[in-house]
Amino acid sequence: MNNKILGIVLIITGAALAMWGYNIYDSASSQISRTLSGDTPIEAWAGMVCGVISVLIGITRLK
Repeated sequence: MNNKILGIVLIITGAALAMWGYNIYDSASSQISRTLSGDTPIEAWAGMVCGVISVLIGITRLK
């Protein structure tokens, strides 16, 4: 029972993190920064990668 609850929480949290990372990646200031210097904010990558990892771990907990 606890693994299923933990899995659901990880999936929800991971989805929120991935969306947050994508919002940072797609923001106007990030687009200007990418255009001028070619750099992507580390927060964007961290949010998207950690979100996907969290969702994957959550899915394995549901099984």
